[in-house]
Amino acid sequence: MKLKLFLFTLLFAVQMQAQTNVWFDTDIMIGMPDKEAREVDDGITLIMALKQPQIKIVGISNITYVDYGFGVINKILNWHNKGEAIPVYKGSPLANDLGTENDGTRALYEALKKEKLTILALGPMTNVATLVKNHPDIISQIERIVICAARTPDLPFNPGNGKLNVFDYNYEFDTASMDVLLNSVIPLEFAGYEPSSYTHIGNIDLASLDLTNEADKWLFDIVQPWMELNERYFGVHGFIPFDCSPLGLVTHPEYFTYYENIPIKVTYKKNDALEIQPHLPFKNFLEVSYDFKTTKKVKYARRALQGFEEKILESLSAAR
Repeated sequence: MKLKLFLFTLLFAVQMQAQTNVWFDTDIMIGMPDKEAREVDDGITLIMALKQPQIKIVGISNITYVDYGFGVINKILNWHNKGEAIPVYKGSPLANDLGTENDGTRALYEALKKEKLTILALGPMTNVATLVKNHPDIISQIERIVICAARTPDLPFNPGNGKLNVFDYNYEFDTASMDVLLNSVIPLEFAGYEPSSYTHIGNIDLASLDLTNEADKWLFDIVQPWMELNERYFGVHGFIPFDCSPLGLVTHPEYFTYYENIPIKVTYKKNDALEIQPHLPFKNFLEVSYDFKTTKKVKYARRALQGFEEKILESLSAAR
């Protein structure tokens, strides 16, 4: 009995030592009332993150629709966070005010003064870039920034059955803020459309949710309109949980293949998503390629491997 207790204590200590301290920056919109359903992947990623013993979320900031986001983040924390209380801060409300401090940037700065952190950036880069621009003294405290964005050259963002190309939202919404990060010495890791396209969640994948449980029923009901919207636009009833891939780089890196130390740069060329951006015949693309001669090199996730989708699904129920 004493041996078992010792081994359990040792295992717990090792797990605690191995934890990555993470700041979670998100443009969460799950369930937000609008003319059409809003994306649910940030919410699913937060639920998943709260169940991972490999990480400790020390703080959360949000970006765009910050009043709604603040409420839904706290709702999810109330249902799914079983550990220490996690503080939540409102960030940039429109992601167009690079350099303007907000509660989120101020809290992130204070957190970094205490310890080194990995920043998980799931929306436009405004909050994170504002911190870097205004406080270069804190850069050495950022271990890495893991970002949901970027692509290989000429890769269309084409979910489902090929009916419609979409654009690199997190990059294109605030390109100036991404430029700040590309011009910094901070290690950057990218997991955007390309690896995420290997995962897909439909109704059958949500069978483990307990619909008698308030949190599980809320999640099941909230994703239905998003699935229907995806079917209308992309021909597939279900959705890609994009933001789970950057989280996976932190919690489950073995479930991805990578381009290591690959050059990254901004290219300017013909828009491949004209159907939803008819006013932009040409635009900037954030791309990686070993053919580029740029000095900034990053880690780029190419593909999510078999089994990662199961890691997402097994974490969604409030009972787990």
